[in-house]
Amino acid sequence: MADLSPRKEQILRAVIVEYVLAAEPVPSETIVQGYDLGVRSATVRNELAEITDLGLLEQPHTSAGRVPSDQGYRYFVDKLVVLRPPAPVEKRAVEDSASEEDTLSQLLQETTKTLSRLTHLLSAATLLRNIEVKVRSALVTAVGPGKALLVLILENGHVENRFLDCPVGLTMAQLAEANGALGKLTDGQTIGKLAKLKVPATNESLVGKVLRSAVQAVRAAAKDMTRGRLITEGEEYILAQPEFQRSREDMRALLASIEDEETLQAALIGEGVTIGKENRLESLQGLTIIRKAIFAGESEAGTLAIVGPKRLQYEKALSLLDFTAEAVSDALTKLAR
Repeated sequence: MADLSPRKEQILRAVIVEYVLAAEPVPSETIVQGYDLGVRSATVRNELAEITDLGLLEQPHTSAGRVPSDQGYRYFVDKLVVLRPPAPVEKRAVEDSASEEDTLSQLLQETTKTLSRLTHLLSAATLLRNIEVKVRSALVTAVGPGKALLVLILENGHVENRFLDCPVGLTMAQLAEANGALGKLTDGQTIGKLAKLKVPATNESLVGKVLRSAVQAVRAAAKDMTRGRLITEGEEYILAQPEFQRSREDMRALLASIEDEETLQAALIGEGVTIGKENRLESLQGLTIIRKAIFAGESEAGTLAIVGPKRLQYEKALSLLDFTAEAVSDALTKLAR
């Protein structure tokens, strides 16, 4: 895409800023009166027409103002965005949500909630289907008569809990013996292998019964984790956007896209910004998706994303997502130690 002249870039930026604020086509008078471009209104009108001819702006009707096209937003994101650090109050909100949780699920739930609240957009986190993540420890703890809790901790900081039936009369020594056997089967193993773990042939002793129950729970948890997980927050913000409120058809398509977990999870894979028709699926082509990878140490753990209409505050969303992804990665790295 060829570079625009500096004045055309100023005008394109002005149209995008005004359209993001008002969600209405931007007339040339708004640009002339609101921005000191140092030229007459006729020149601004000519420049708007030329930018439209280049495909960066659209004119819904002959007498209407201009709105950004997908290409216009792409030019803005690639060449005009100026990222500034989030405000101190925003930084504190993100850091607080990323520092108070002690499991991966809780961490992602709280940070996506905070990110959504700060941007007034849908935020999402997806965990990689990484079958090579290893188990750090697996432990069964008695929690009451006939009940126990399996706690499975992975090297990336994720904690998975499963309740088990526990034989009545089990002693602490017998539970320790069962945990020792469970550790030999699971410690250092990948969740891919644990998803196929065979239930050992044990005797009918209390230790044997606990071990069988624990292995079944480990296998079920591993299968769940290899399917990956999607966390979303802020659906109400995106549904309230005026472009979707105006059209029942657009609203139905939007609802279908964000309620289909498999479709949305697939769309969040990777990094970067996709705008409108850059999204492969037609149901997502009214949206912008901004993604950033999150890490546990050197290992990629998943993706943090912001999903909104194409008409969004890109500079704010990009800077907040970058900051939040860094805070989440720092927290995940600590959890994984």
